[in-house]
Order: sequence, then C-alpha cells, then structure tokens
Amino acid sequence: MSSAARERRRLAERLRRDGALTDPWWIEAFRRVPRHVFLPRFFVPKGPHWAALDSDDPGWLSTVYSDSVLVTQLDDDPERWALARREGPVAGTPTSSSSMPAIMAVMLEELRVRDGDRVLEIGTGTGYNAALLCHRLGDANVSTVDIDPSLSLAAKAALAAIGYTPECEVADGEKGFEPGAPYDRVLCTCSVSHIPPAWLEQTRPGGLVLTTLNRPIGAGLVRLVAGEGATGDGEVLARDGRFMPMRAHRLADTTAVLRHRGPPAAKGTTALSVNDVLDPASPFEFFASLELPGVTAAFDPGGGDTCFLVHPDGSWAGHRTLNDEFLVEQGGERKLWDLVEHAYARWQELGRPAREAFRISVAGQRQEIRFGEQSWPLA
Repeated sequence: MSSAARERRRLAERLRRDGALTDPWWIEAFRRVPRHVFLPRFFVPKGPHWAALDSDDPGWLSTVYSDSVLVTQLDDDPERWALARREGPVAGTPTSSSSMPAIMAVMLEELRVRDGDRVLEIGTGTGYNAALLCHRLGDANVSTVDIDPSLSLAAKAALAAIGYTPECEVADGEKGFEPGAPYDRVLCTCSVSHIPPAWLEQTRPGGLVLTTLNRPIGAGLVRLVAGEGATGDGEVLARDGRFMPMRAHRLADTTAVLRHRGPPAAKGTTALSVNDVLDPASPFEFFASLELPGVTAAFDPGGGDTCFLVHPDGSWAGHRTLNDEFLVEQGGERKLWDLVEHAYARWQELGRPAREAFRISVAGQRQEIRFGEQSWPLA
C-alpha cells in the first residue's frame, strides 16, 4: 500500500471515529479518492503571513491528509503562490481553499443523496469535493461550477487525472447552472447571505438545497426542500459547517469603525462572556445573530486583547476580561452590548432554543428564519 493510500485510510478512520462520517458509502469515498492530487501546492500560515508549500516539501503529504482547511488562493490572485515561493511568505486574504475534510464529510452526509441523484455543486474549488461526489454517484450525475477560470481549469485537469469527467464549467454559481437542470440536489461549498432563487428554480420539487450561511455571527448549515419555482422550506442544521463566502456575498469591511471610533459613551461590567455571543459551540450564538443583524466581530487593529462588536452605523462595543471580570465599553449610535444582554434575556424567555430549532423559508426574494411565531429576515 502506498503512503498516500495509508494516509487516506487514516483520514477516513479519523473522520469516522470523530462522528463526521457515518455512511458506509461516504467512508469508502474518502478512503478511495486521493486528496493530494487536488492539492499539489497550497499556502500554510507563517505568523501573520502565508508561506507556499508544494509536493517536494517535507510534510506535504501528511498536511494534505490532515483534517485541516488548506488555503489555495489569496486575494483572488492566482499569482500569489508563485510570488510567495520566490520571495517568501506574503500577506493576503484567503479567497479559495480545500475545506476541512470533516466539514466536507458532514455536508455530503447531510445532502442525503440516493443512487441516481443528479447533483449541482456550486464552487468547484480544487475539485476534491466533486471527485467524492463522482465516486458516489458517477460522473454523469455530477455538474460543478466555479466563477474563477483558473480554479476551474486546474480542477478539471485534476479530476481527469484520476479518471473523473463530470460537467465542470466556469459560471456564476449564484445563477446555478441552467443547462443541467433540474437537479435532485444542489450543494454549495461557499457561504451565502441569502438563498439564490435560481438554486430552488433549478431543483426539482422535493429535491434538496444544502448550503452554509454567510453571517458575521451565527453562520452554519441550512437544508431546504425545494417547492415550485423559487420557493423552499427547510431547517438550520445542528451539525455545523462554515465556508468562505461567495464573491458576490462578501461582507462589508467594518474595521474603519474601530479606527475612527470616539471615546466610549458608557462603561461597565457584564455577566456574559464574549464567547457566549461568538463561539459556534455556544447555544446562544445563532439567536444572537438574529437579534444583532449587521453586527460583526473584530479585534482592535491597534493590538490588545479586547474583542469588539461593530456595526456599519458606527456603533461599537468592546469586551475584555480583567481579574475574572468581564468589562465592556460602548460607543456610537447604539449601545451594542445592551442589545446583546436584551437578546440573551429574550433567548432565555423563549426556552433557550438551539440552532436546530429554527426553520428557514424562501419565496423568491422574501426569505425568513423562523422560530414558532417569531421571524427574522434572512438578509
């Protein structure tokens, strides 16, 4: 058995042991499909910058088969890797990656495919996820699109190198891929701020759309059952997954609010940790996101350990720990931490609902998240 085959088996076993994989079909797919073919090179963090790693470097294969997200592109620029290889680690914002295998496994299982299902994948990326789909369903049942021609070309070549020939096209994923419609399943491997109506229109009634929400707080997996036209109804899933946003769905940069914030209008202490609001493992996080639309988190660009909540209207709240006390400062038009505490009290009154207690409904551009009689706009 080759080193790569042993690494694949170890990865599949790790995912099975950790509960990310339970379906024998997908366990076998992860055992068989070589991830390293799709990751001949990638970036690894080096302090605040990114170093370039390729297949000739020590540790490359073990890194490929770790349960890690591996960044493959910075700043939408395919030339950054070569620059980092020539000149050393570079700064940049990740814009494409091969996702953590555990998250990929969760999404593939939550897609609930059956033999013969036709799947549209939004966000080809490296092509590894498309290869897993091809192994399970057959090439003829898989279509995959990516807006980036360089990514699509490389993925198509890597897929062909191991014998897979799905329909692999350059297209704006927000518009789906009409030539192959209708699909039984639509799977998006990047996150979105709202559900593109085209995905539901191109899914047969009763088919499933699975994606992740791109929210500053409270992101995660949602699954919808398609209705007629651009309609669907579904659920927020308990098993979590978070992905880079689709280009058209990237969030506004709010760091300028912190750079130009004035003195705090109020100071005090709180019983809540900032982790209660921001940690994906916190049962309050998803509800906090509904009650704090547009609020994002950031650290002080000047340094320090204060974590800030920031809104584009200029409101901000800083939270830090000192001598086992949680200290809060607030400024701008609204007192954001007061809103957090109000949301926490409301969440408790509603019975502390977890994320999987919430539903999602889509009727074209009207998109809502619901809990009982309560509703919030999706975007």
